[in-house]
Amino acid sequence: MIIECPNCRSKYQYDEERFEGKPSKKIKCARCQHVFNVQNPVFVTHKSPAVQPSGRTTFTGRTETPRVAEATEQSPIPQARTGAEALQLPSGKRLSLAILDGPDAGTVFRITQPRITIGRYGADLTVNDSEASRQHAAIEIRESGCTLTDLGSTNGTLMGGEKISSPVELSDKSEFQIGATTLMLIVTEDQ
Repeated sequence: MIIECPNCRSKYQYDEERFEGKPSKKIKCARCQHVFNVQNPVFVTHKSPAVQPSGRTTFTGRTETPRVAEATEQSPIPQARTGAEALQLPSGKRLSLAILDGPDAGTVFRITQPRITIGRYGADLTVNDSEASRQHAAIEIRESGCTLTDLGSTNGTLMGGEKISSPVELSDKSEFQIGATTLMLIVTEDQ
């Protein structure tokens, strides 16, 4: 099911099995850190779901006093772009991220899926960098190219020494920085 943070309107995919038969669960928004309660749709009788223009059903959570021990953080769902090319790894190419500077310098991470997150905790590529946010940035790959997006990080994502405010194109040997970590996208022929 799709849920939405009532504070910043970030959308998340939430597996209904995670309710474990309970009528509700507390969720911590990965973007704004707001803790809110999500009702299990099986138990919802007094509230009708909001139908979004996309045809998806969204259950908006009620705000409650947070108890951090019960909070669960989820990564934001990438927003669908009308007419956008589907995410997919390019055929005949191997993509990797090399960490050039920072605590994990010298590490190379092979990209095996068309969307990866980079951050300090709970990300596809986890860096040992206290200046990086938990879910700091994301790379999305399509047959036509790659884009880098900041996920609302505290210190921002830098490219060419400038903070990025919208998705930017990456090409072979493009460098970018999250926290104190500098990374480089490497594209090679797959053999």
